[in-house]
Formats: sequence, structure tokens, C-alpha cells
Amino acid sequence: MAATSGSKTKNMIEYVRDESFKLFKKNHNLYNDEFEEMRKSPSAEDKNWIHELSAVANAVVRRCCKVLDVSPDQLRENFEKEASDVTKNPSRYARNFLEYTCFRTLVQSTQVSGYMEDKRFRRLTFDMMLAWEVADAASQPETDIDEDATVGAEAFSRIAPAVPIIANVIIGNYIFEFLTASTGGRLQFSTYEKYLTGLERAIKKLKSQSESSLLSSERSTRGERILEVEGTVTTQPVLQHLGISTWPGRLTLTDHALYFEALRVVSYDTPTVYELADDLKQIVKAELTGPWGTRLFDKAVLYKSSSLSEQVIMELPELKGHTRRDYWLAIVREVLYAHRFIQKFRLTGAERDEALLKAIFGILRIQALGYMSSTIPLCYEAGLMFNVCDQLPGGDRILETVATMLTSKGAERSSSAKSSDIMNSISASTMASSLGSVFGSGLDQSPITVGEITVGEMTPLEKAVDESRSSYKMVADAQATVDGAKVEGLDTNLAVLKELFFPVIEVGNHLLALLYWDEPTKSIAFCLIFSFIIYCGWMPYVFSLLLIYCASSMMLARYSNGKKPVDVLKVTVPPPMNKMEQLLAVQNAISQAEEIVQEGNVVLLKIRGLLLSIFPQASNKFAAALAAFALFMIIVPFRYVAISVFLEEFTKYSPMRRAQTERWMRRMKEWWFSIPAAPVVLERAQEDKKKK
Repeated sequence: MAATSGSKTKNMIEYVRDESFKLFKKNHNLYNDEFEEMRKSPSAEDKNWIHELSAVANAVVRRCCKVLDVSPDQLRENFEKEASDVTKNPSRYARNFLEYTCFRTLVQSTQVSGYMEDKRFRRLTFDMMLAWEVADAASQPETDIDEDATVGAEAFSRIAPAVPIIANVIIGNYIFEFLTASTGGRLQFSTYEKYLTGLERAIKKLKSQSESSLLSSERSTRGERILEVEGTVTTQPVLQHLGISTWPGRLTLTDHALYFEALRVVSYDTPTVYELADDLKQIVKAELTGPWGTRLFDKAVLYKSSSLSEQVIMELPELKGHTRRDYWLAIVREVLYAHRFIQKFRLTGAERDEALLKAIFGILRIQALGYMSSTIPLCYEAGLMFNVCDQLPGGDRILETVATMLTSKGAERSSSAKSSDIMNSISASTMASSLGSVFGSGLDQSPITVGEITVGEMTPLEKAVDESRSSYKMVADAQATVDGAKVEGLDTNLAVLKELFFPVIEVGNHLLALLYWDEPTKSIAFCLIFSFIIYCGWMPYVFSLLLIYCASSMMLARYSNGKKPVDVLKVTVPPPMNKMEQLLAVQNAISQAEEIVQEGNVVLLKIRGLLLSIFPQASNKFAAALAAFALFMIIVPFRYVAISVFLEEFTKYSPMRRAQTERWMRRMKEWWFSIPAAPVVLERAQEDKKKK
């Protein structure tokens, strides 16, 4: 088997070398050569023509067969033997056979060192997408492949994830949307080639950084790869804020940690390590900075962990916007989230390396997209797999599926060559070995299949991603209504709040009217009915009926409204307030909030005084009242206790008891005011600030 595989790889390399000069011809399409060869063949049998496939698909299959060093007939025989009956269904036969051919070809193509630089490989993957869209014989007439042909999102999402460095199932849609922002949702080969050129550039950058002497002693034990470096250019410094000290320096991100080297006169200081791989309860978030501790500029990243006594802030200043900070925040979080994923699912060995490579490839893809010009701004989080799963609804289920697929590949590795039901795409680890030594140990290690793409069916990962995207669309639509409901101005927001609480206020006013016996007849009826309900123990049924009434009202409103527009909330906007009036309103609100907090503290301190018997006479009365009520609850059945409490509270403002209640409330206030508050001593903590 090893000799056969080596022979096929050698044939493929020779084939690529022999025909690579054709790429330099202007407007030359290698697949049109296949059409010419098929037209010159004397018979259909000599063409090795697959009648179920379109002309474009046949041309792609023919090219793939040359890479695999097999004939189309032999490839078809292999497909018939290995594919399941569902995969060979006539309605999907053409597309499934094409996927089988493409995936096998990509697995072998990506085992050749430097395949990303090969222009034939780039054209091969793009034309696979073209053929996927018109795989069936009835899809397209027998014509040459148009140089201006474009591919859609579904074809890209199906073929591109078969090469993990190009895309994966989770973020493939975002990459396609970014690449086609200016071309109406259709991907052109020129744009696709620019993206792959950017990937090649990002890979070379990663190799040069990781193979350099940067942080060599610190990285040697863990074999870390340097993903990004910032602060080497004087016009784009990085400032570290630690306590009240600020130092410029160089910031380096590896796949295990964040390093900062303070800049001295002619060199850098010993790097400070901020771990991302260990479980240190790290917090990484955006932060505001400014002179003398003010919070003015939104251009910094905060790092905090249980191993640090105080938080560290890395500021990435720029004249306009905060793009640098957003980029660094996203990639640092991607590495942190990847290690949390590894720790959560206890991945080790090859599975751990696979998970880390997913994060590294995501950062490389973001760098490649950053090299390109686009009509839309680049959203870094949307192109990073672990960032996306942290934000998407159901992202935890996506990660669980990824972990299951990673851990289940151990048993499949030994039998991958004999598998007859599932033809998986190449893994990130196997593919990374062909990109250079910085990514892996070489081609001799056992491959790990990711299984993100399966011929003729959706994998569990694809299903989880689709469900999450559907949920995200609902959340995004809901968030749009939330953003539209936000209004400016304290007075306007208070008016909206008052209007929203109007039904609750109305219900409260009716209850207060019953409680204060404004209409004695209604109060008596309410009192008798609820006393009877409490006596019979029907309160749970009453609450259940109320919930059923609410649910029925909601359904009735749904069907009665039909397609009518939803009634909007109409709010009378108060007169506009100038800035000074708004500041005064805020100051008054803060003063009122402070008074409420003060009153709450006084109540708690008085209760503390009662419990500690600071005022024995009041404490004795309070203790006696508690003991009497406890004894009453022990002797009297609970339903009678509940009725007694209800009647006591509901009838105290009735005409017969109002005068007595007022006298009793006055005595209670006098007793409450006589209770002293527990003493309080305020101590100022001495701040030990670091000074350099």
C-alpha cells in the first residue's frame, strides 16, 4: 500500500511539473484542453466519458484521474464498491460521484509539499466548485469552461472545507460573503486566487516568525508557534499599562501564550508571559484607557487571570478607529477559547494538536482576508471558529460535535483505507504537514480525518451549524427590534417606561382601591371570595387559571390579528431638555438613589441592633412577638393562619377598623424610631500602587 501511494504521489508531482508551463499563457484554461482531447477521441469509449455527468464535470473528473493515476472507469468501479446504496441513488448519483472524485483528489493533492503555491491546484479546486454546480448531464451542454464563470455559496461551502486551510464548515459562509461582497454573491476565480495568495503569504509569515529567534528560549519547551507580532514599528507602538506605570514594547502572540517585551534603550527587556493554555480563569476583553486613569480611548485589550495580582492592559493606539485592538482581541480570544475547548473535552495528543491547528488556520485565514480590499469591513470574530461558537446560539452544541468527531477518529485511522460507507475530507493535521515543518512532524504520522464533509450527506457538524445559523437569524432579527426600540434622553426613556407599566399601574390602582375600601361593596365581595378560596385550598388552581388565561389571550391575539400590522406603542414625548437640564435630572436621580440606599442601610442596621439586643426593651418586645407568632402557627392549621393574615391586612382600612389601624400604625412608627442603629466604623483601605 505504501509503495502504491508513493508511486501515485510521484506520478502526480511529475504531471504537475510537466504541464505547469501552460499556466503562464494568457487566458489559458487547462480544462479546455480536456475538452479538446475528448473531442479528438474517435469514440465515446476512448473518451472514458461518464454519461451521468455534464461536460464540465467530465473534464474535472478526467483531470482528477490524472492526479490519482487511475482511469475514469476504474474510479467509477471504486465508487460503486465503496459507496452506500443511498449515495448511489440515481437522483444524486452525478453529484455524489463528483464529490467522491474531488475529495479523493484533494486528499492526495494536499500531501505534496508546497501545494498552496501551485497555480494548477488553485484552478483545480475552483473548477471543482464549478463542476459541482452543474454535475448532472442535464445541467449544462457540452461547452468549454468560461474564464468568467463564477460559483455560488453552496458549492464553495461544499468543496472548500475539504482543504482545512481554505475554509471549514463553521466559518465557510462568512469567508464566501466577504469574498463576494462586491460581485453579487458569486465568487470569481480572480478573487479566489487573491485569497489563496493571501493565505500563502500568511503561511510564509508564520513560518518566518516561528523559525526566528523571537522568544526562542521561552518557546523551546512547548514548541510554540508565533502567530502575530506587534510593536516593532515605532509608528505603531504597543503600550502596557500595569497599575500606574506605562511602558512601550513588543507584543507577541503564540499558540500558547501572550508575551510582552518592554522596550529599553537599544534592546527589549525579558518578556513577561501571560498564559492562555493553562486554566487560570483568564478574562480577555476590550478596555478603555486615557491619561491619569481616565477612560477615554477605546483601543486596548485587558488581560486578567488568577495568577496575577492586578489586571494588565495592552493599548494599541491608532489615529482613527480601533481596528488594531479588535484584531488582537479576536486572535487572543481564539487561542484562549481553543485551549478552553481542549481542557473541557480533555483532548490529548493528536486530537489536541488538531484543535490548536483549527485556531491557527482561522487566524491565517483572517490575515489573508485582511490583505484583500473589500466593500465591507472585516469582522474578525466572524472568521474565527471558536469566537463564532462562543457567540452563536447553540455554539456549545457545535463544539460538542467537533469534539466528538475528533475523539472518534482514533478508531477510524486504522481502518480509513477500508471504509466503505464514509469518504471523509483530509484532516488539518495531515494537511498541515505538507505546509512545512512548523505545522507538524511530516507525512509519516498517522492522519486524522476531520469528517467535516461526507459524500452525499450532511455530517452532524453541518447539521449543528445549520441549526445554530437558523437560531442566530432569529436572534439577530430580535436584536434589530431591540436596537430600534432604544431611545435617547432620560426623560424620553422614563416616558416610555411609564407607558409600558401603564397596565400594571392600573391593576395596582384597582387593588389599592379594594384595599382602602373606596367601594365597600366590591371590597366585601373580594374579601369573601378570596377567604373562601384560601379556606378550600384553591390558590394553586387560581394561579394555574391565571396562567391559562394569559396563554389563551396570547393565542387569541395571534389568530385575531392575522396579517394585520402589530399595534405600536404610542408615547407622548415630553418637552426636549437641554444638556444642563439632563445633567440636573441625572444628578437628582442619583441623589434619590442615594437616599434609598441610605434608608435601606438604616433598616438593616436597626434589624442588626434588634438581633444583637443593643436596645434591650425593643428587642424583648420583638422576640416576644416572634415567639407568639411561631406558637400561633404551630397550634393553628395553616389555612386558618393564611385566612387570618389575609383578613387582617385586607380589613385594616375598612370603615370599622380605620381609626384603630391609624393609632396602631402610629405606635409602630414610634417604636421603630426608638430603635437605635448598630454602630458603623468606616475604614479607608490603603492602596499599594506600583510605581516605576
